[in-house]
Amino acid sequence: MSKKISTIVNEDVWNEFKELSKETHQNISGMLTDALRDYIKRRKVRPIFIKHMNDSISENRELGKLLAK
Repeated sequence: MSKKISTIVNEDVWNEFKELSKETHQNISGMLTDALRDYIKRRKVRPIFIKHMNDSISENRELGKLLAK
């Protein structure tokens, strides 16, 4: 299923995007979908990493105190 959207982007970026579309023989809708997927994937990784890091710090609090001495 697809969703029609409307937005405003920097003209230079849009022109580069359209040029890349022509160079790679890909349609703009497909490229935008891929770009949005990549963006979402990158943004989701960080919160997961931070959660694991915080969990690790909590689990190893005593070790951290010993190492700090």
